[in-house]
Amino acid sequence: MNLDIKKLAPQERYELIGKFIEEIKLRKYSYQTGKAYISVVKEFLKSGKTPREFLLSCSNKSRSTMRSTYFALKFFYENVLNEKFDEKLPLAKRDLKLPVVLSREEANKMIEVTTNIKHRLVLMFLYYAGLRLDEARNLKWQDIDFDRNIIHIKTAKGEKERVVFLHPRLKEMLGIYGISKQGLVFMSQRGRKYNKRTIQEIVRKAAKKARIKKRATPHTLRHSFATHLLEAGADIRYIQQLLGHKSLKTTQIYTHVANKDIKKLANLL
Repeated sequence: MNLDIKKLAPQERYELIGKFIEEIKLRKYSYQTGKAYISVVKEFLKSGKTPREFLLSCSNKSRSTMRSTYFALKFFYENVLNEKFDEKLPLAKRDLKLPVVLSREEANKMIEVTTNIKHRLVLMFLYYAGLRLDEARNLKWQDIDFDRNIIHIKTAKGEKERVVFLHPRLKEMLGIYGISKQGLVFMSQRGRKYNKRTIQEIVRKAAKKARIKKRATPHTLRHSFATHLLEAGADIRYIQQLLGHKSLKTTQIYTHVANKDIKKLANLL
C-alpha cells in the first residue's frame, strides 16, 4: 500500500498502530525499544508529513533520538506497510562516550559504608557479578547454583541467557542475608519486586556516603566490574560473555578506560 498520511482517518491510524504493536511483539523487542518506536510512529501518523519531512523536524534533537526515529519509521514501512523505506538520510555516528569507572577502592567503599544488608547485597550483585539493574531486580534464588558457584542470568537483555561466576564475597554475604529455595532474591517490605528507582537510590546514597565525587549509577558498577577484570588480565572475550554483549565491539570500549597499559606507558618516561 502507498501510504498518504494526510488522508488517513483516525480509525485507519488506530489500526496501523495496532499492527505495528503486533509486529514488535512478534519480534520480542524490549519494552523500552517498543515503547520508543510506538511513540515515534504515533507522532508520525498524526503529523501528516512525509518520512523525510518528519525526520527533518527531529533534526534538532540528539543523535540517539534521530537514530531511533529513523529505525522506527524504517521498521514501520518494511514490516507493517510492506513497503521499501527509500530514505537514505546519513545517520550521524554516535560519539564515543567513555563510561564512568570507579576504582576498586571506591567500589568496595560503597559496599562497606552500606549498613543495610539487603542494600549491600544489591551493590555486590551489581559489582561482583556485573548485573544490569533489571537483572538484579528479577534475580531468583533458583538461578544461583551454590554448589557450582555460578549465577544463571535468565532475564538478560534481549533474552540472551548467560552464566556468571558467584564471587566468594557475594556468596558469603548471601549466607548472612539468608538463603531461600525459590522466589525473588530482592523483595520490598510489601512483598513486591524492587522497582528501578529503589536500586538507583541505593547506589546514589552509597556513593554519597562513601564521598565519591563521580556520578555513580547501577551501570557504573557494571562498568567497573568489566574494567577491573580487564585490568587484572582477563581475556576480553570472556568479559564479553560475562556481560552478555552480542558484539565484541561493545565490550572493547573498556579498553579505552582500563589503565593497565596506560601505567606501562607512564613508566617509560
